[in-house]
Amino acid sequence: ALPISGWSSRLCNMAQEGQHVFLRAQGRTFTAFSEGDESEWKGPFYFIQGADPQFGLIKAWSLGDCSHGGDEWSQEIKLTEKAVQAINKLNPKPKFFVICGDLIHGMPGTQWQLEQERDLKNVLKNIDPEIPLVFVSGNHDIGNTPTPDSVENYCKSWGDDYFSFWVGGVFFLVLNSQYLFDSSKCPELKEAQHKWLETQLAKAKDAKCKHAIVFQHIPLFIKKIDEENGYFNIGKPLREELLEKFKNAGRSEE
Repeated sequence: ALPISGWSSRLCNMAQEGQHVFLRAQGRTFTAFSEGDESEWKGPFYFIQGADPQFGLIKAWSLGDCSHGGDEWSQEIKLTEKAVQAINKLNPKPKFFVICGDLIHGMPGTQWQLEQERDLKNVLKNIDPEIPLVFVSGNHDIGNTPTPDSVENYCKSWGDDYFSFWVGGVFFLVLNSQYLFDSSKCPELKEAQHKWLETQLAKAKDAKCKHAIVFQHIPLFIKKIDEENGYFNIGKPLREELLEKFKNAGRSEE
């Protein structure tokens, strides 16, 4: 039998191993894939994209109190369990499963945030270990107006808030779209992502990758490029600037 201290150490290691699947985005890359192995196009593949599991939203929405409700999320647990079961049955397996933000409903610092995170992780940990989980931050994860503290807490739970990785010759970029929406409380973080994005787009252009795909929670636009600004899109000036940058990254100088 192990002494109490031995059991404690073993339980701690098991907990750390369980958390690893949620923290693969580190150092602005995604550790499940190696660029050296994945930067060459090897033929068609697929991945699964989801968004807004948002534990706590269904009851809050039914009560008409999306700002303060959300003390129950049993329906969200059941729906997410069904999604996990369906994904695990897929053959061939998807290369990864990306969740594009609003992982939970509780905003940073609110009453139910930590419980919702815990229950979501308890469901997602049942994903086939050969299907890596990729997380994208949403406004409910870091706040409508993020702060350095809210971003730091997100990164401790889910990994880096922006990063890039290669899979099968395709270059993937994950962005923190809240910096594009309202960075008034963290301008230095927005600037850091901006500089990083410039280097990544230059990298994509130099590599002449077959495809480059960007994941973010708030879309640049919903229906039309020139649509009016709103809660669910990125403002026009920045939207147009980013679209031009993305377009130029796909151009060859030859």
